[in-house]
Amino acid sequence: MQVSKLTKRNHYEEITEQIKQLIAEGNLRIGDKLPSTKEMSERFGVGRSTTREALSALKAMGLIEIKQGGGCTVISAVASEIGLPELDSLRMNRKTLLELLEARQSFEVSNASIAAVKRTEEDLSQLRDTVTEMKNSIGDDVEGERTDFLFHAALAKATQNSIMIRLFDSITSQMETAIHEIRRVELYANRSVAERLYEEHLAIFEAVSAGDADAAALCMKRHLHHVESILMKYV
Repeated sequence: MQVSKLTKRNHYEEITEQIKQLIAEGNLRIGDKLPSTKEMSERFGVGRSTTREALSALKAMGLIEIKQGGGCTVISAVASEIGLPELDSLRMNRKTLLELLEARQSFEVSNASIAAVKRTEEDLSQLRDTVTEMKNSIGDDVEGERTDFLFHAALAKATQNSIMIRLFDSITSQMETAIHEIRRVELYANRSVAERLYEEHLAIFEAVSAGDADAAALCMKRHLHHVESILMKYV
């Protein structure tokens, strides 16, 4: 994969555009695997977090698939038109973050309600396993962050609605860019907060498992209000 080292300030956007162009020109084809995050970071001359941001953007466009463990595969040659136009080149500011939090609450509450009705046994198994992992990782900020993301991603998947899944990917990837470190320190490294987050996720899971759409929506709403009350101290 031939790439150019970066010169602009918004590096992740440059990486996104270079890879997008390689796919459009056929230098990267459907089914091709991208180099590892480490190798790509070295080629572009950036940190791994910047490369991950670019990969998240490409995933949100529907161009690549990111598998657990970090492997990335090209799945489409045409960027999806689904999503919010401003997310492609988002410059984070307070107003935008507040709007993202508001949008997240709207569709995550809906996700919980829909998942309670449409979830499969496989979905419940994945959610159950993730909640168990979350309990076992209390106090471990890295694992806490990972299992939190996996839970909400599994809940989106349990809606059986591809648009909901894409919206989740798009908005979540942009929020991660802005508040990654704050979330890790304030939510997952703090043991008492992490314990409460586990209990909130457990309550959401139990409502979804019971098929109670109203309870699932209410539990999600309470959970997001709690998280936002912590994040709002910093924005």
